[in-house]
Amino acid sequence: MTRSEDDVMDIYWGLPFPWTELTLKATLLARGIEQPAIFNHSMRTYLYGRFLGEQQGLRPGADYDDELLFLGCVLHDAGLSEKGNGDQRFDLDGADLAADWLTEQGLPSEKVEVVWDAIALHLHYEIAIRKRPEIALVTAGAGYDLGPTGPALPDGYADRIHAVLPRLHAAAVLHDEIVGQALDKPQKAPPFSMSGELVRQVTRESWPTWKELFQTAGWKDYDGYDAEGGGAV
Repeated sequence: MTRSEDDVMDIYWGLPFPWTELTLKATLLARGIEQPAIFNHSMRTYLYGRFLGEQQGLRPGADYDDELLFLGCVLHDAGLSEKGNGDQRFDLDGADLAADWLTEQGLPSEKVEVVWDAIALHLHYEIAIRKRPEIALVTAGAGYDLGPTGPALPDGYADRIHAVLPRLHAAAVLHDEIVGQALDKPQKAPPFSMSGELVRQVTRESWPTWKELFQTAGWKDYDGYDAEGGGAV
């Protein structure tokens, strides 16, 4: 074990993280490329995702792969780092970065796919929550960290977590990083996406209507259409 890995173990001792060689390396990767507020949010995402799983009777290591859950959590916002800032929405950029890195580490492709799905779907609660626990609990944990709704935490647990992983204005930092990336690369915030909505709120620009979008598609679906008459005329 390296000195950096020893330091990680010392810092987070007492919190139920699933330390393996791979999770330690992933933690060091995320801590090295992300802003502290985003990294702390990612680590808390695992703790809250695990807690929410336990409320459903899901046991780490028995009902789901605890290492994969942690990998999805700790890397789920890697797309908001300079290293992960590509030309797609940040969730997809982060999923691709994680998949490439995990493949380099020798993780089997079927496990890499689970982590990719967990990261790529983490903004789509209604879909992710219906997937396997390693995917569903990433989304649940990330949401709980930003707006804790659902089962109440044990007394003092949030204080214990925040003492080690302070919030550092997490929601505000996430917002500014998403918007900052998208203002620089507009393709990262397509209309009707979450990132697109955040950019719209900042710029006050209006989105095209459904009709305006598809009038430019070239198929002329609105030519001669009579909505009140129920169809084409």
